[in-house]
Amino acid sequence: MISSATQKMADNLSRAMLNQDDLEIVRAGSPAYLIMIDSMIEGDPDNVSILLSAAKLYGSYTSAFVEDEERARRLAEKSLSFARKALCLDLKSLCNNLDLKLENIQPLLNEIEKSQQPLLYAYASAWAGWIQVNSSDWNAIAQIPKLTAMLQRSVELDENYDDGGAYLYLGVLASQIPPGLGGKPEQGRAYFEKVLSLSKGKNLMVHVLFAEYYCRLVFDQALHDKLLKEVLSSNPVEPGLTLINTLAQKRATVLLAESPEFF
Repeated sequence: MISSATQKMADNLSRAMLNQDDLEIVRAGSPAYLIMIDSMIEGDPDNVSILLSAAKLYGSYTSAFVEDEERARRLAEKSLSFARKALCLDLKSLCNNLDLKLENIQPLLNEIEKSQQPLLYAYASAWAGWIQVNSSDWNAIAQIPKLTAMLQRSVELDENYDDGGAYLYLGVLASQIPPGLGGKPEQGRAYFEKVLSLSKGKNLMVHVLFAEYYCRLVFDQALHDKLLKEVLSSNPVEPGLTLINTLAQKRATVLLAESPEFF
């Protein structure tokens, strides 16, 4: 009963944070949330659901509010450690082989069932956040093919999971390298358009990342500005997405202001 109540509280904390539209309240209150969820894990260290809630909260806080690079790396590492512990509790074979080459872990990914998708996706999300804050480290960049394989397996299991969230990560990953250097940005565009369709346009951060990563990579100012103006003209209030949408509008304002100079 205690474990169930703790898990429910962790879930409620995540929902309360994601439904908040005042960024300063979340910025100021999040550290208390993080300490609270740390205490929950102290009391129930093998609770997979609480570990995943902690990974999500730490990852969301880091990407939204932490500007100091060293601190961001430290918190992203903590998010990933929670996600990895959860993975190791329920997907032991994959956990024990994560450090091997892609060809060694692909068969293990193929064995993952739909009921295990939330765990796989949560770990991949935390891993993506960790790679992002360590993007200057080639050892981190070298892990992208394995992360991509995880996200592609999630899509195979259920492309609608998290409103197509795996496609959003894939879109960003595919929009890192210009076509002249061997990149495939049009694949990235296809991923972004897919998640826009699956999320029905409700997640405004999709528009922002589409503009920031794909449009700027291929110098498509018309699409860049169109996407950002759609974000700024939209109502950010959406269950489970209000905080993300509010952050998206803040980022869209910055990117749109930079547009004339960038292009």
